[in-house]
Amino acid sequence: MYNLPNFVHTHFDKPAEELGDIEKRVLKKAHERKIISTDVNAALSAEASVGQRLADDIARIGGSWGFIISFLTFLAVWTVINTIVLATRAFDPYPFIFLNLLLSMIAAIQAPIIMMSQNRQTERDRFEAAKDYEVNLKAELEVLSLHQKIDLQVLTELSSLRQEVSQLTTILAAKG
Repeated sequence: MYNLPNFVHTHFDKPAEELGDIEKRVLKKAHERKIISTDVNAALSAEASVGQRLADDIARIGGSWGFIISFLTFLAVWTVINTIVLATRAFDPYPFIFLNLLLSMIAAIQAPIIMMSQNRQTERDRFEAAKDYEVNLKAELEVLSLHQKIDLQVLTELSSLRQEVSQLTTILAAKG
């Protein structure tokens, strides 16, 4: 496709030995004419453990309006049952100490799980950024390669046209 050391020096402004792993991988893929883009969702799903998928699911459910509305409904029902329905024999009378304990335990468990999911989202964002960089770099290299090919073609055609004009000039001068 192109002279690799010359191409690297021309387009990266540094010797090939100073290129990073990503640049080397992109150059190799470009040289082999292979695609570099990947399905980020599939790549991350394949690497995810059961615990990571569970953390993502819990965070997705815990952060939904359906969960918030159903949890508010549960709290309202709990409060009504323990103040009005079971006024004399409430299993958790006001100030709802048992409910407080349950909420604290749920929060203590849910918070780290949501943080795990957020950490995975951060990893996903980094992975996507790296993939975007690779794809953009390969696209730039391909565009530069096409520019070189077009420039070479134009120079070849100009040289050919010069020779033809020179020949025509010689022929016209000989006739004239």
